Amino acid sequence: MKAKIHVTLKQGILDPQGKAIEHALDSLGFKNAANVRVGKYMELDVNENDKAKAEVQVKQMCEKLLANTIIEEYRYELT
Repeated sequence: MKAKIHVTLKQGILDPQGKAIEHALDSLGFKNAANVRVGKYMELDVNENDKAKAEVQVKQMCEKLLANTIIEEYRYELT
């Protein structure tokens, strides 16, 4: 199965990279862009045929390594 994982900063956590991009977009004339948030996207293959077991593994991967759950949230999709 393929896991598609999105990790983003939680609401209320300052996103300096997002602010820099927002400022750059404004400088380029894109005045309608606001509240830019930057995150991470990962894809990985999970060698598991049982979807429930694959979900447990992906959640553990996110909790232990891929996301800092103190300041980040994550979501994933298995295909």
